Amino acid sequence: MRKVSLQSLVSFIDSIDAPQEVKDIRDEIVAELGKGQAKADANRALYAEMREAVMDSLRTANAPVTAQEIADATGFARGKVVWGLTHEWADVVAKTEGKVNTYSLR
Repeated sequence: MRKVSLQSLVSFIDSIDAPQEVKDIRDEIVAELGKGQAKADANRALYAEMREAVMDSLRTANAPVTAQEIADATGFARGKVVWGLTHEWADVVAKTEGKVNTYSLR
C-alpha cells in the first residue's frame, strides 16, 4: 500500500467515531509511517554531513575521480557516495560515463 493511501486512511479514521479496534490499527499505521520518516530524516542528515567531505575530495582531485576513490578518501560507503553524487549533488557534480564512471565539480 502506498504511503499516501495510509495517510488518507489515518485521516479518515480520525474523522469518524471508530471502535477501539480500528483506533488500535490506526496507531499501528501511524507508528509504521513514523519509522519511514525517521529513516528519511537520518538519511537527509547523513547526506548533509557527507556533502562537505565529498566536495573537498572533488576539489582536491587533479582529474575526475571514481566513486570508489571518493569513498576511500572520505570513509563513506561507495553506494552512498554514488547516490549522493547522482541525486543529492547532481547540480554541482559532473558525471563522465565510461566503463567506470568518473566525477568532477562543474
